[in-house]
Amino acid sequence: MNSFLRLTLRFVVHRLPAFLLLAGLLAFVVSACQQAAPEQQSEAHDGTSTYFTCPMHPQIVRDKPGKCPICSMDLVKATKQAAAKPTVAIAPALTHYTCPMHPQISRKEPGKCPICGMDLVKAPKAAPAAKATSGTTTSAPEVMLSAQQRQLAGIRVATFGPSGSAAGSTVLTGTITANANQTRTVSSRVAGRVERLFVRQTGEAIRAGAPLVSIYSEQLQALQQEYLLALAQQRAVGKSVNQYGRLVTSARQRLRLLGLTEGQLRTLAATGRPTSSLTFYSPQSGLVQAVGVTEGQYVGEGSLLVSLTNLSSVWVEAQLYPEEVAGIAMGQSVQVQVAGLPDSYSGQVVFLSPELQANSKVTLLRVELANPDGRLQPGMQANVRLTNQGTSAQTLSLPQDAVLRDSRGSYVWQQVDAAGRFRRLNVTTGAETDETVAITGGLPAGAQVVVSGAYLLESEYALYQGTDPMAGMDSNMPGMDMKKPAPAEKAPAMDPNMKM
Repeated sequence: MNSFLRLTLRFVVHRLPAFLLLAGLLAFVVSACQQAAPEQQSEAHDGTSTYFTCPMHPQIVRDKPGKCPICSMDLVKATKQAAAKPTVAIAPALTHYTCPMHPQISRKEPGKCPICGMDLVKAPKAAPAAKATSGTTTSAPEVMLSAQQRQLAGIRVATFGPSGSAAGSTVLTGTITANANQTRTVSSRVAGRVERLFVRQTGEAIRAGAPLVSIYSEQLQALQQEYLLALAQQRAVGKSVNQYGRLVTSARQRLRLLGLTEGQLRTLAATGRPTSSLTFYSPQSGLVQAVGVTEGQYVGEGSLLVSLTNLSSVWVEAQLYPEEVAGIAMGQSVQVQVAGLPDSYSGQVVFLSPELQANSKVTLLRVELANPDGRLQPGMQANVRLTNQGTSAQTLSLPQDAVLRDSRGSYVWQQVDAAGRFRRLNVTTGAETDETVAITGGLPAGAQVVVSGAYLLESEYALYQGTDPMAGMDSNMPGMDMKKPAPAEKAPAMDPNMKM
């Protein structure tokens, strides 16, 4: 036993320096790692970081690859530069859970959207701004987008400045109709039965003098017999007797009023055989607009037989508000763009209604267009562009897409700096055209304004700030009662057979 203790003591004495050296080395490594960790953490914090996002929905940010919860596209890897420290204090960033389709929904924990049932996604949310004290004003809402987000969203800015002439254009929606001055109606001049119908469908091309309808009439036969009898009496006594001459002229005039031509009257006088039917011929070339009878039908005097229209010129009828009438003059030249046709047509204002249409607040404008090739057909949709005769003064205006509106006012998004900071400004607007909006206040000249992608910035602001983009809507509209508290559950009805 003593020898074993001596051997153990000798082993420890000989190996003690090695153990001490190993313990010192381990202590040095641990202390070095503890000193390097803050440096590495600081370096990672100050340098660049990578994340995974959706190309179509840049608000989706993940730490690892996956699928976009909105469109199911593969998330792509992106690099984010750390933003420089601003001179002003920035509110601490918070997170919340929101619906990609309804960003007004904000929850502290994951769950389902109460509107569409989609899974809520985690998104950053800026801390609420402090309330302004008396004598101070609140800052305008801002959104920060990276260069990649701006490129994916198609954000385009332009300098707000004079747009040139104040003369703009107003576009009215109209419909092509047949020119009433080129429309003719063929009506029956006798009572009888439709014996033959030469045209049976609308849209058929008809030349001038072509037969349309043949009508059998006993009244026609009686008048022809009277005419032939007067001619026979005139021939018997000679033309020197004026009495029979007046009878012939009277009978001839009544046949002419019924629609018989001079050629038909000469044929009747030469043959002496009355015809049993009367044929009506086309008074002009054109298209059949309406057919009002069928074969075998009995018609009376004045019944519509066929309606013809000549489309060598057509009308465009459009509606406009009374305040827009002041800048329009009779005979004014306008440009008309017809849906489905590449070319624009030049026309003239031929009619401006002096009264409002029934049960409406609009009046009627009529433009006449030449249609030599027949490409313009009644019923086609067209846009009438009216040039507003304004002064040549310089005006400050923006494109229509740059101005956002709701029930609380009009807004534009201004780019504050090249780092991608955008600010929403409330502006006042003036005269508008189909392309531009005059800005009368709220925006300084020379400001960089978003002219493409303003709606995406508004959605981004609503998503990250947790605001309600439907706040400007009428809460009484269907589907707008999302903020109403759920009704309390009713107590179950008592069983009348239950003993108290």
